Amino acid sequence: QVQLVESGGGLVAPGGSLRLSCAPSGRTFSSRAMGWFRQAPGNERELVAGVNWRGANIRYSDSVKGRFTISRDNAENTVYLQMDSLKPEDTAVYYCAADRLDGRNRPSPDPLEYEYWGQGTQVTVSS
Repeated sequence: QVQLVESGGGLVAPGGSLRLSCAPSGRTFSSRAMGWFRQAPGNERELVAGVNWRGANIRYSDSVKGRFTISRDNAENTVYLQMDSLKPEDTAVYYCAADRLDGRNRPSPDPLEYEYWGQGTQVTVSS
């Protein structure tokens, strides 16, 4: 059974930092793009950051550009999301996802292009 397991969420004050991790089990995703999505109540699920299978092509949403950093370690089969300068509007459930295709050069912003999803981890930014 393939699972994506996120960790690292929690409560942080505005301006603080968190680091999310995503560790797949049951298979490796070294040949697939990976993405971090988030969903706040009443909002659609949106791509926050994505990285292609080699780690060379990365995309960020405009709302997090310059504050968040996505990275992957294929040897450890782990994907990270470093979140700095957090704002209250970053509050959401964050999901890790794996592309449905091998070798996509640029990570897609469309959730429908992702086949495997984690259970989500809550990030709350509040004083």
